Amino acid sequence: MTARSAGFTQAHTPVYETKFELRIIMLCSMAGTLMQALDSTIANVALPYMQGGLAASRDQVTWVLTSYIVAAAIMTAPVGWLAARFGRKNLAIVCISGFTVASMLCGAAQNLDQMIIFRLLQGAFGAALSPLSQSIMLDLYPPEKRGSVMAIWGMGVMVGPILGPTLGGYLTDVYNWRWVFYVNLPFGIAAVTGIWLFLKETNRDSTLKFDWWGFAYLALALASLQLMLDRGTNKAWFESPEILAEAVLAGLGAYLFLIQMFTTDRPFIPKALFKDRNLVSALVLMFVTGLVMVASSALLPPYLQDLGGYSVTDTGLLMAPRGVGTMIAMVVAGRIASRVDARHIIAAGAMMILWSMWEMSKWTPSIAPWSLISTTFVQGIGMGLVFVPMNLVAFATLSPLLRTDGSAMINLMRNVGSAIGVSVTTTILVNDTQTAHAAIASHVSLFNRALSVGMQGMMWNPRIPMTANMLNQVVDSNAQVIAYSNDFLFMLIISIPAVFVTFFMKKPPTLAAGEKLEISE
Repeated sequence: MTARSAGFTQAHTPVYETKFELRIIMLCSMAGTLMQALDSTIANVALPYMQGGLAASRDQVTWVLTSYIVAAAIMTAPVGWLAARFGRKNLAIVCISGFTVASMLCGAAQNLDQMIIFRLLQGAFGAALSPLSQSIMLDLYPPEKRGSVMAIWGMGVMVGPILGPTLGGYLTDVYNWRWVFYVNLPFGIAAVTGIWLFLKETNRDSTLKFDWWGFAYLALALASLQLMLDRGTNKAWFESPEILAEAVLAGLGAYLFLIQMFTTDRPFIPKALFKDRNLVSALVLMFVTGLVMVASSALLPPYLQDLGGYSVTDTGLLMAPRGVGTMIAMVVAGRIASRVDARHIIAAGAMMILWSMWEMSKWTPSIAPWSLISTTFVQGIGMGLVFVPMNLVAFATLSPLLRTDGSAMINLMRNVGSAIGVSVTTTILVNDTQTAHAAIASHVSLFNRALSVGMQGMMWNPRIPMTANMLNQVVDSNAQVIAYSNDFLFMLIISIPAVFVTFFMKKPPTLAAGEKLEISE
């Protein structure tokens, strides 16, 4: 087997003498990933407090989240080019340092304008942290150990968004909202110090020229798309001139970017990436995984609290089994992915996700807690079984020179899938609730004997305000149940391609027990 087909080569990978060095570099690169993942959600719970502290309206303060997301989306794509041009170590130090400084500036912001500018900087510097961390960890270890390494990396990526709201709420309650950003300082200093002392620099190509037109077109497309998705629900979507303009700009930017990429000699996203069948398949899988993971996380808390009647604490406990299932599956998948066909593991995980979505589409507020826990636990296992082997298969046939570019594209697809998932499912929930409410309300009348039987103990007359209010609550609750069911069915349909994508992947190399993959120089 050649070094190119294995995706590992000593020619481009620095050699580390001790396990201590490897572990320090792993911890420091993971710290950067965890900071970036945490800050994507940690500020959510602090928004009401920021609104008062920054003298902003409810609509204005949401730009604290939007600015970070837009900047991160734009700056994820050119990470591979930046690493090749300036060196991965230099880029990692600059990005972690910039992210830490921007975090401190966010904590010290005195008005909304300052906060938006500093969040833009934070998102721009933070965009590279996850792709760099993934490519560094892939290079640190040979193929037979990458399964376990990717399981560790995946835990950081998956746990960060889950812990973000909890940690943000605690810091805001105990101290104030500014500590949501100040908490990054010790981790940032430790990460920069460790990488500066122990990470060895990769080769740099000073002859690379940046494709400014391609970057500008992609930035226009991503920024417009993120703004459209983030603001569409509040602006009534395409009834708003703003959303229409953003949709047109997103489509135009994507079209011009594709033309630029396939006609220029050296685009900043290498065309060779899209010739690798495994990577392209992984991009599709990552899009679906990001969509289902984040959208379901956004839907479950209001479902459990508003319809199920659970407290905030009970809701957190009921959602915990999904995270536990994901972590268990990642550890197991990391251990067996190099010894069995990773495509089979991905397919098994995808089938578990499909089953869980089908079960969730049949939920009602009276569902037994045990059924709820078991379903979300299986869904978590499915996500973990997809996530780890997918990252291994994606890089199994990719040249090491393209590894950072590939990692950047995978992270970009996860972010885009997450944004689209939340926006689409929120829109489906709002629209279907209104439609179902109107359909159910049309059957409410004095002549409906089923209602009169159910209203025993009260004067059955919908013209009485108390009765009408109670009826409206019952109708609205049932309409929401139908809307949530449609959302879960939507995610089920979206997840189906994930099963078939595995058939397009090339089989990655596997190892027998005790065997090591031979790498040719």
